[in-house]
Parts: sequence; C-alpha cells; structure tokens
Amino acid sequence: MAAEELAHLNARLEKRVEESTRDRDQLWHLSTDLMLVADFEGTILTANPAWSRMLEWKNGDLIRASVLDFVHPEDQEDAHLAVRRLSRELTTCSIQSRLRHRDGSYRWIAWTAVSDERFIHAIGRDITAEEEASQALKQAEEALRQSQKMEAVGQLTGGIAHDFNNLLTGVIGSLDLIQTRVAQGRTGDIGRYIDAAMSSANRAAALTHRLLAFSSRQPLDPKPVDANALVASMEELFRRTARETIRVELRAGQDLWLPLCDPNQLENALLNLVINARDAMPDGGAIAIETANVELDHAYAATQQDVKPGQYVALSVSDTGSGMSDDVLARVFEPFFTTKPIGQGTGLGLSMVYGFVRQSGGHVRITSGIGQGTTVKIFLPRYLGDAVPRDLSATNALATRPKAHETVLVVEDERVVRDLIVEMLEEQGYRVLQAEDGPKGLAILQTGQSIDLLLTDVGLPGLNGRQLADAFRAQRPDQKVLFMTGYVESNLLSAGFLGPGMEVIAKPFPLETLEAKIEAIIHGP
Repeated sequence: MAAEELAHLNARLEKRVEESTRDRDQLWHLSTDLMLVADFEGTILTANPAWSRMLEWKNGDLIRASVLDFVHPEDQEDAHLAVRRLSRELTTCSIQSRLRHRDGSYRWIAWTAVSDERFIHAIGRDITAEEEASQALKQAEEALRQSQKMEAVGQLTGGIAHDFNNLLTGVIGSLDLIQTRVAQGRTGDIGRYIDAAMSSANRAAALTHRLLAFSSRQPLDPKPVDANALVASMEELFRRTARETIRVELRAGQDLWLPLCDPNQLENALLNLVINARDAMPDGGAIAIETANVELDHAYAATQQDVKPGQYVALSVSDTGSGMSDDVLARVFEPFFTTKPIGQGTGLGLSMVYGFVRQSGGHVRITSGIGQGTTVKIFLPRYLGDAVPRDLSATNALATRPKAHETVLVVEDERVVRDLIVEMLEEQGYRVLQAEDGPKGLAILQTGQSIDLLLTDVGLPGLNGRQLADAFRAQRPDQKVLFMTGYVESNLLSAGFLGPGMEVIAKPFPLETLEAKIEAIIHGP
C-alpha cells in the first residue's frame, strides 16, 4: 500500500516538474524580452530566440561571445561594472544600455540581472520607444526654453533700443544745434543745449547702470553699512518723493547688525522701492520702511533658489496700495516689464533692486495681493568683521588740498577716454603719467618713479587691471589703486577682489566724482 502511494506521489511530482519545465521553456522561447545566461566574465552561454526577433542575432553569433561586444561604446563602462558586481556577490542589479542590432543600429534595453553561485541570469526589455519619446520631450522643452529666452532677449533689446534712441536723439540734436550756433556766431544761448545734451547723456549712463544691476554685472563697492543711519538720512527724500496724501513711517530695528553692501546702491534700491510704493497709491495711503535682524534657516533656504542659510539684515518697504496679481508678481523682476502707463516707468526699478541684492549675496522676497498692498523685503548678508562704517561725508572737503606734488598713473586702452581723464586730472593740478595697456603701465613701474595713485581700467588687453595692480604691489605694497570699469565680468569684482587701499569707480563719471574719489584715496586713512 505504501509503495503504491509513493509511486503515485513520484508520478505527480514528475508531472509537475515536466509542466514546470514546459512552462519555463515556453516562456524562454515565446518571450519578447531578451534572456541570457552568462558566466562571470560576461560570456554568453545561452540566449533565447528573442535576440533573433529583436536584434536579428542568431545563436551562432551569440554563444561564447561577450555580451559587452554588443553594448554601445558609451555604455560599456556601466555594463562592465554591473558584470563585475554580479560576479563578486549574489545580488540583483538593474541598468539601461544600448545593444547593437545586426544592421548596426542600436536599441535601448532595460536590464534586470541576478547572479547565483555559477552564472549570471539576465532579462532585458526593449525601451527604445520610451527613450525616443523622452528625448523628443526634452528637445521640445529645450526648444520652448530657447523660445522663451529669445522672447525675453527681444523684449530687453527692444526696450534698450527704444530708450537709447530717445536719449541719443537728445544728445545728437543738442550737439547739432550747438555746432550750427557756433558756425553762425550765435553762442549766447548754447548753454541750454549743453545742459540738454548732458541731461540725456546722464540718463543714458543711469540706464546702463540699471541694466548692469539687473544682470549682476555692475561694479560694487561693498562695505559695512549702518542701515538704520542710512534709512534715517533718507527720510526727508522719502517724504519729498511721496505725495502729501501718503504717510511715510520709519521702523528701525533694535541692535541692528551691519549689512555688507554698496551703500550708494542700497540708497538707490530703497528709493526705487519707495517710488514704486507711491505709484501704487494714487489716492494716498501709507509707506513703511522697516529694518530688522533675520536668520534664514536651512528649511527656508531649501525652498528658495540660490539662498544660503545664515544671518541677514532685512530692509522692507511696505505700502497699502492696489497690490499685484499672481501673474504680475511672477514677472516683476523682468527688465522693461511695467504695469505703469506709457512714459511713467522704465520697467527697470525692481530689476535693478533684484540684481543689486543678488550680486551682494542677498535675497529678495515680495508678498502682494489685489487690494492688500505690497511688501518688498531685501535680505543683505550680515558683516562679521570688526570695521566701523566709514563716514564719507568729509570727502568734499578734500578737494581743496594742493595737488602739485601728487602723481597719478592712468592706464586705459580706449584713447578717447584716456585723453579725457588725463586732461581732467591735469586741469585739477595733478602730475599725470599715462599708458595704453598693462605692459606699458608695468614699464612705467620699472622706471622707479613715485606714483601716488594707480588709476587703471579693469578690462585691459594683455594684462588686466587687477594683474597690473598686483604687479605694482609686489614692489610697492602700499600702492593705492583706483579701478575704473564700465562692465564687470561675473566674478571679477567679487568679494575679496578689492584689497586695502583699493577702490572702484563706475564709468561714466563726472569730474567732481572722480576728483573726490582720488582725493579720498590719496589722503584718506
């Protein structure tokens, strides 16, 4: 009896094994996925018929060949690492690689592989269609980004062309009239044409500075600033800028830290924000300018773009005006974008604020809603040094000092600019040396002449202004330097560029500004 039951049991087991083997063989032969068994060197020992149907490789092409021979050259390193890993430990791994078709084309295969004590078993699914769709989507997204970029560039260049053509008309028209009046001997009224040309030229200079501020390429002169004192000194200007129907309130933070920034650009930024707040309240309201110490933690920084956690000084300008919709809020930093009527705004105010704050290592946040007013808060990094904010109010008093024995070396590659600067300085009584590039400036250094100030452009051919200054300081460690620049490369005037006794001035500059800067450097501490 027991023998019969054992025989029946064996028969059932054999049948199950046979069915299982048949199912496995059917799966092996009918599967549309690639299957293979390989040794730990990657040599193919057996492969299913899907290789022939998908890639047109026959068993004779595959058996004893290395699977790596069929992998795209760019994918072989990853495939080789996968084989090594599977040969060293019993594990499962997944990779994607391109396999070569008999006709020389490639198909994307998503592999899942597992190893046992002797072999590597792998199954690969064709994902070529998915990869091609993904690539097509990426190309479409890139094309869309490029289109949006070109639209923004078109808006930017169109705005620049419009504003500059208007300003150039004022300059050229005024100069033409001056030329005509001089030719006619009628010089009595040319002063007003000179004033008109100067006004247009100064407005053009202001426009370029705003554009550079937006692109974070303006020359900055960062220093520790007493923000409360700066805001307080501008209170009267804020009140004059706002209408009588608008109440201006200052809220100074207690024990305020010192931010590290360019004080002149901070003044410009705050004034721009106050003007925007005023224009949002045609029927009157209130503007609040507030300062505070703020610490941005890692959680907040992680939700923002390019924001570092740490200590900041926050300056905010709030209004009770009309507010902005989400659509407008999303575009407020775009250059030349404005909601103001034609002729009442350039669309560069907030762009300039954004660029200045980002270039200073800070962050800008705007909150607004229709009918709920607007708050613009700028975060400037805290200064952690020991220096006390420098009072530059005495600069004008320096202009009366005698200059007969003071020598300035001017290094500027643009001849017209160099000649004008040399003439301006000679008019003020300086002894002036000049060079058209860095190497010629270096040659003057080698003569051993006494030079009180090196006045050099930053972007010089051959040897840039900073390299020239370093060469001077290698021989004259206390050499004072004033850099001139109309444009700053991304990191050229970054933190650490200006050492002690070095300053920077932005082109174009009036005589009075250059003279005051030179006097402050030569006779300052």
